[in-house]
Amino acid sequence: MKPKLIIGAILAALAVVFIVQNTTVMDLRFLFWTLSMSGALLMFLILAVGMILGWLLHGSFKRRTNRSNVKGDDVTVQTTT
Repeated sequence: MKPKLIIGAILAALAVVFIVQNTTVMDLRFLFWTLSMSGALLMFLILAVGMILGWLLHGSFKRRTNRSNVKGDDVTVQTTT
């Protein structure tokens, strides 16, 4: 198996254990909203949002790198003989 896959599986298992052990009801306050939910659900939602943002930003940086490589290919090199 790939090392990244093993490390990712271990981190995911640790995150699940952490979430399951924190099931108390918490109050989430943001600006003028107040929301009560279990700590496990709150942490799962934060984890999911972080993973989605990481996936989206990774794709954005990958496209930006590809664009800069394409622009760099247009450069012609002049040689003198």
